[in-house]
Amino acid sequence: MILSCQNICKSFHEKKILQNVSFHIEEYDKAAIVGINGAGKTTLLRIIVGELSADAGNAVLSKNKSLGYLSQNQSVDSRNSIYDELLTVKQELIDLEKRIRETEQRMKSLSGEELERLMESYTLLTHQFESNGGYTYRSELVGVLKGLGFLEEEFSKSVSTLSGGQKTRVALGKLLLQKPNLIILDEPTNHLDMSSIAWLETYLLNYKGAVMIVSHDRYFLDRISNKIIEIDQTKATTFLGNYSDYAVKKEALRAAQIKAYMNQQQEIKHQEEVIAKLKSFNREKSIKRAESREKMLDKIERLEKPSEARTDMHISLEPKYVSGNDVLFIENLSKSFGPLHLFHDIGFELKRGEHVAVIGDNGTGKTTILKIINGLLDPDCGSIRTGTNVHIGYYDQEHHVLHTEKTLFEEISDDYPALTNTEIRNTLAAFLFTGEDVFKRIGDISGGERGRVSLAKLMLSESNFLILDEPTNHLDIASKEILEDALNSYSGTVLYVSHDRYFINRTASRILELSGGSLTNYLGNYDYYLEKKQEKAAVSAGSAQSDAPHSSAASLNNSANGSAEKESSAKLNWLEQKEQQARQRKKANEIKRIEERIETLENRNAEIDSLMAKPDICTNVAKLQELSKEKNEVQNELDSLMERWEALESET
Repeated sequence: MILSCQNICKSFHEKKILQNVSFHIEEYDKAAIVGINGAGKTTLLRIIVGELSADAGNAVLSKNKSLGYLSQNQSVDSRNSIYDELLTVKQELIDLEKRIRETEQRMKSLSGEELERLMESYTLLTHQFESNGGYTYRSELVGVLKGLGFLEEEFSKSVSTLSGGQKTRVALGKLLLQKPNLIILDEPTNHLDMSSIAWLETYLLNYKGAVMIVSHDRYFLDRISNKIIEIDQTKATTFLGNYSDYAVKKEALRAAQIKAYMNQQQEIKHQEEVIAKLKSFNREKSIKRAESREKMLDKIERLEKPSEARTDMHISLEPKYVSGNDVLFIENLSKSFGPLHLFHDIGFELKRGEHVAVIGDNGTGKTTILKIINGLLDPDCGSIRTGTNVHIGYYDQEHHVLHTEKTLFEEISDDYPALTNTEIRNTLAAFLFTGEDVFKRIGDISGGERGRVSLAKLMLSESNFLILDEPTNHLDIASKEILEDALNSYSGTVLYVSHDRYFINRTASRILELSGGSLTNYLGNYDYYLEKKQEKAAVSAGSAQSDAPHSSAASLNNSANGSAEKESSAKLNWLEQKEQQARQRKKANEIKRIEERIETLENRNAEIDSLMAKPDICTNVAKLQELSKEKNEVQNELDSLMERWEALESET
């Protein structure tokens, strides 16, 4: 065990945030802390790292173990270049390398015993240098910088000139290079594009230490985590598995808790009615029996009412008018900003009812496309046409469509004057703005709150073509799920930009990837896009392998017939290779499924043996027969699977 949290309690202004929170982190755990906004996730992290003190309980890091913490907003104040700032993490190795060079210089002028002693010292220094990664730390540093999205030409930039998001990436890079026993990350994917997030996932999966993460990126949590710690109503519950496993278990647990709570409430009500009836008889025996029941009722440990699932926001999206079948036409669209060429001659069409995601790395021009469609930017060339009866609703991640000088109430009432005061208040309440909140100025509220106002206006717009720029930014997981459900039930057309892969997976029927100034179309969700990308990469690799022998043979034989035969042979070899690879993948997948099933059956076999040994079961003939029958079925299936596994493994 690397970290133990025992009965941690924390309150702010008499409001309980954490109550008796207990869990532990093992040495190689990849754990995620989840919960709605305001549940206390960041508070818990700050208590663990010592930035906040707990009101009660403690967090104990194991002896001789180290931890590193990345908070949401990092302030890296340095005049160093990006490269040199990360290099400070390796100062011990730099100093050691300097000592080695100095020792080498001294060795030139010594002889005899002095040289022998210095040689021994030199051997120890070089061994220490090598064992601590002295020969690879610079290439490792470059790999981390590139993985986090920094280009080589940016390495020399001063840290002091970077944006807040870039400084956070620098801080993350430094933390990864420090390699503590426990890495603690608070929203690490906020300032990373998709390729950088994918790199970080791979890095953390292979990290030889423990990782604890707070994140709203469910796809990231699915890939990384093997343990989920949920903070809900001040309490912590631990679930083994990734986020998808947690979601299933949580729903089942919540259903069981609701059922237990309702049953207990029904029983309490029944007992109260019985007590009232006994008292109404007004007889000594009846009153004593009523008092006895009252005492029993007082001793019952009352269950808390479980929190309802996803009740944060209430979004209902429905177009007022039906558009024509053709919604959007884009042809030969190009855009540059000075020497920066974003895209050239791109084009695509949207049909009614399509839900299309535009993806790509930061800076490729995704948001620019949305702004051009909305008339907020002019293209350098190209044409954009909307179809018949198309009404656009636009969600801007920077919320420029909102008026900072207006109150929330005015923002809604000015755009929708037909709404009554009650209707406006009810709309804002559906997005968590109640009481005096509705009179706050747009300019005075947070980015997340502005996002909720923009979503409220979008809901009221009754548009049939929604254009959304990073709609899930600043939303917690529960709110994202509510938005996903609203979009999935929306009958209009949707075009959006997002880095949230889980959100894309749930809501997109088509993906447009913007890369290298051009668009590539994928008919499916994010998982389908990944699958096709991998297939294309495999085809490219296969083509490269088959092209090499073909080209060298062509240079030796100038005969047209000879070249044609070689090319035909190369293509045939490549096709055979692809078929062989497909067979191998199919075989590997079947072996994996069989091994997983064998493990499940063996575990059940052990469970049955354990059950049959219990005193209350071994004397129960009916139960023993039932378990014995199941054990035979399990054993028969195991035998069959083992035969199939052996046959597959023996195949060439």
